[in-house]
Amino acid sequence: MHAAGGPLIVQGDASVLLDVRHPDAEQARESLARFAELVKRPGDLHTYRITPLSVWNAAASGLTADEMTDCLIAFSRYDVPAGLIDRIGTWAERYGKIQLEADGEQLALAVDRDLAVELEGLGLFPEAGVPAPDGKVRWRVPSARRGEVKRELTRSGYPVLDLAGYSRGGQLDVELKAAASSGALFRLRDYQERAVDLFCLEDAGAGGSGVIVLPCGAGKTIVGIAALARLRCEALILTPSVTSVQQWRSELLDKTTLTERDIGVYAGSERQVRPVTIATYSILTSRNSKTDDYRHMKLFSERDWGLIIYDEVHLLPAPVFRMTADLQAKRRLGLTATLVREDGREEDVFSLIGPKRFDLFWKTLEAKGWIARVTCTEIRVPLDPAAAAEYAAAGQRARIRIAAENPAKLRVVRELLARHRGQQVLIIGQYLRQLKQMAAAWGVPLITGETSLDERERLYARFRSGEEPVLIVSKVANLAVDLPDAAVAVQVSGSYGSRQEEAQRIGRIMRPKSGLNECWFYTVVTEGTKETEYARRRQLFLTEQGYTYRIARMPEADGAAGTEAAGC
Repeated sequence: MHAAGGPLIVQGDASVLLDVRHPDAEQARESLARFAELVKRPGDLHTYRITPLSVWNAAASGLTADEMTDCLIAFSRYDVPAGLIDRIGTWAERYGKIQLEADGEQLALAVDRDLAVELEGLGLFPEAGVPAPDGKVRWRVPSARRGEVKRELTRSGYPVLDLAGYSRGGQLDVELKAAASSGALFRLRDYQERAVDLFCLEDAGAGGSGVIVLPCGAGKTIVGIAALARLRCEALILTPSVTSVQQWRSELLDKTTLTERDIGVYAGSERQVRPVTIATYSILTSRNSKTDDYRHMKLFSERDWGLIIYDEVHLLPAPVFRMTADLQAKRRLGLTATLVREDGREEDVFSLIGPKRFDLFWKTLEAKGWIARVTCTEIRVPLDPAAAAEYAAAGQRARIRIAAENPAKLRVVRELLARHRGQQVLIIGQYLRQLKQMAAAWGVPLITGETSLDERERLYARFRSGEEPVLIVSKVANLAVDLPDAAVAVQVSGSYGSRQEEAQRIGRIMRPKSGLNECWFYTVVTEGTKETEYARRRQLFLTEQGYTYRIARMPEADGAAGTEAAGC
């Protein structure tokens, strides 16, 4: 059975087309996105793909195979292929069938007998499994191979439910702090409380490790802090930048009973190892040459950590993945706005950090006022005539830069600044020559990787206070920069088709605003170039979150832009 004329066209290869023109498209999208990944969006038909990993993550967060197939059947335009229903059932059923248990000083992999023969064929175990009275077959696994076995089985199509438990770690006297103004305990929002509950609950393998997916501005840092206070153990917090290190430190001091003596910073020139230590990915992966050891990886064994928090886990570098494979006895919490990784290592996040424990759509938070309501607009401009000849003669890589640095973009940005005069505006780009040109033209401060940390903080502070209403930033501001009053972001160039970057940049303006609680996200691209293709790829992230956007075209002759509405 199926709902005649529904918005979904379900195909036997596990791809699903969503017709966004259908009146039930939004409802179908919200349901489908829980267990399928958006892969492209040409025109009015958006393509999703159902994969074993997307089904396992859905199963880990509590969705059943019947609920997944019921969604497809309810919204499908035609009959759902029986083979796909069977595959979803098989994939979902595998989650939980292979369990890793504590067995004295070692571990045991317990497998239902119907899967044991399949696992033996993988060649991962030197000895045959031992049948047990409970109907399972067990393999002994050395504790040192805990991560390796989980990763290899996941890559082979067999997810492992890790029930072996975690070390307690060094105990830490930490609680959430009473608010200074009222004396009341700092209160989590309902969804933050739910996320912490799901992570910390370890009954039946439901917690202790995994990933929380929340939008920028929804309080991922607060979730991490609350988990730390709940577990009351020493913790290592890994972040993508020195700026985010300082923000974690400030939040810990503001919202918990920890003191400055309890918190260490292991970044830049500082090397403090304390009960709660905050470090950057870059310092952990720094070394003198490609043949040298990562000398700061010893930080993982410096103390008896009971919890490791991976902030922006989608950016986790490969060397930290390798170290994490050896840290499976530690509780591990990943925080991110998107599970998409540009290197395709989502399976390693699943196996080594843990499955998705909780997520929440941006639109859900927007409807409740927890984040600002956003208007997304792509503005397409013609290539400046002065750059057209250079573009035609250039190679592929040079063309990308020429299109990104199109001088015609300056006129668009100038008009946007005029339109949003009185609001706080971030101009974000990839290429320094372009950003420096804009900064010089309008006398606006610029922050790049060349800007000292002290100067960055000074400019961020002036922007927060309203003394500087406009700030131009390079990709150094993609991550963990707290600018709550920023209401407008103008993206003039980016890292090719990175959905990660799109998520982070729009996150810079999503904090709740006073008044109408609105914000605006603009992307300026050069029409007829590779940039428009990259823009379509980046906008997949916005589509996943249920946003629509407008396309505006800027003619060559004047500044009046024609617009058309479009679905993301």
